[in-house]
Amino acid sequence: MKMKFNDFHLVDFSPWPLLMSMVVLNLILSIFMKMNYKMFNFLSIVSFMFVFMIWARDITRESTYQGNHTKKVMKSLKLGMLLFISSEIMFFLSFFWTFFHSSLNPDLVLGHVWPSWGIQSINPMSIPLLNTLILVSSGVSITFSHHKMLNQNWNSSVNWTILTIILGAYFTSLQGLEYMFSSFTIMDSVYGSIFFMATGFHGLHVIVGTSLIMYSLVRLIKLEFSYFHHLMYEFSCWYWHFVDLIWLFLFLFIYWWGF
Repeated sequence: MKMKFNDFHLVDFSPWPLLMSMVVLNLILSIFMKMNYKMFNFLSIVSFMFVFMIWARDITRESTYQGNHTKKVMKSLKLGMLLFISSEIMFFLSFFWTFFHSSLNPDLVLGHVWPSWGIQSINPMSIPLLNTLILVSSGVSITFSHHKMLNQNWNSSVNWTILTIILGAYFTSLQGLEYMFSSFTIMDSVYGSIFFMATGFHGLHVIVGTSLIMYSLVRLIKLEFSYFHHLMYEFSCWYWHFVDLIWLFLFLFIYWWGF
């Protein structure tokens, strides 16, 4: 056994960070090939999911079975998650900055109009409004699930978590449907670029958040969480509320105000 004279967890050597960077690069290249040459390597998704599951398995062992996540470690992890979400907020802030910079004072190239000539923006009262209701409802359901967990009502917590996953998947499918029938593309002026960049990255965050909640659901069913020690699930809730908040700003500014 290793001698430990502190409350902090010193992470052992792991190959997964390096492998994850490689499979993410492969996944991005596959998406690029799909967009330009209609070719997609499904092995990239399989390898990404495999490395994610193996890495998550090791973290689960460290936290649940080896007891390395002490109170001080949990406090540090929470601070790290808050800093990560803060960086994500700044990431989306750059998109909003670009949107208002171009929309409040349209350039001569755009014809001094917003959106530019020939672009018919999406009606905010159609799919965007439905997606807003879905995402807000999913925020309510994940909050109920967390509340039930804190009260040790495990079956009810599982049901509310499943509902959240269904709503997240439904949101993603409607977002894809909206892209399929859109009258403009990412190459259509500044509006098209900022619209698909902002909503597309938000859709990617929804997929990531849904995956985190699905993994938390598996651990919840296996009774690996307790009412006082469930960092993975708590981080999933934080991330999902962040996704909800960003979507409200996207709907108000890019869909409704920019219509």
